[in-house]
Amino acid sequence: MGTVRIGYKASAEQFDPATLLQYTREAEAAGLEIVATSDHFQPWRHHGGHSPAALPWLGAATAATSDVLLGTSVLTPTLRYEPAIVAQAFATLGCLAPGRVYLGVGTGEAMNETPATGREFPGRKERRLRMAEAIELIRKLWREERVDFEGEYYKTSQATIYDRPAEEVPIFVAASGPLAAKLAGRVGDGFICTSGKDPQLYLDLLEKVKEGAEQAGRDHAQIRHMIEIKVSYDRDKQKAYDNCNFWAPLALTPEQKEGIEDPIEMERVADENVGQAHTRFIVSDDPDEVVEKIGTYLDLGFNDLLLHGPGPDQSRFISQFSEDVLPKLRERAG
Repeated sequence: MGTVRIGYKASAEQFDPATLLQYTREAEAAGLEIVATSDHFQPWRHHGGHSPAALPWLGAATAATSDVLLGTSVLTPTLRYEPAIVAQAFATLGCLAPGRVYLGVGTGEAMNETPATGREFPGRKERRLRMAEAIELIRKLWREERVDFEGEYYKTSQATIYDRPAEEVPIFVAASGPLAAKLAGRVGDGFICTSGKDPQLYLDLLEKVKEGAEQAGRDHAQIRHMIEIKVSYDRDKQKAYDNCNFWAPLALTPEQKEGIEDPIEMERVADENVGQAHTRFIVSDDPDEVVEKIGTYLDLGFNDLLLHGPGPDQSRFISQFSEDVLPKLRERAG
């Protein structure tokens, strides 16, 4: 399954950019190997939410760290951003932190795309086709000069990325359904999904990643399998439960949140379901229980584990997790 790497989800929806940068430093100091930031235009919550821009923040993070792998989980390279701008930005990041940057992409959410562009949010099929075309164009811009591209959705004319890293930035593709998972297998260096769903879903998605890779003549064993693991660990069990409340939107079904474009409305719907907030998280004060539950994802074949702690005091989460759980988790990962 490849070497296991354990990382930290830098939740831009919950913290301002400077605070998030400090937590990133703490995560690296604690021995975590990846830091992935979300890329939202608007947060899940209007009151108390944040939404720093991912691209300048990642530039600052390259200077503030020395070893961690940095990337997006995930950015949508199709609506708010033109693919050529994403290609230029991540080539620059790759030059600033050689071998330490990846581009995680997904098909997006209405709340991030529609308010920023005034454009109607496309259906799932169009979003997936846009993402596939965007990845194709980004790679062309990284590999060729004077790129003339005319696709279904994007065009470039004599476009050149002048500053490129010696080692191409890997692209990780997020998927929650079978067709996007096949796309990840066909074109991705990695595949991304999130924890807390039906175990059969992960088996199905991973099988589709493998299927997509084989259809493209690729070795699926070379594709990294990344999962965001939502884990609320605290030595105080009640605090572990209470910490989940900010993230009640994550417990909403896709049908409940798919069409919501306004953080005020998202906050209202989430707070009506706040009693369900903990259901997407591993919630525990027992390190062995946490390792056992995370271990199920290792057994499925995931080798990049991003820890998303939901609490307002991330220093507390990082220190307690790294002291109590991380050594046992590394042992479990072999």
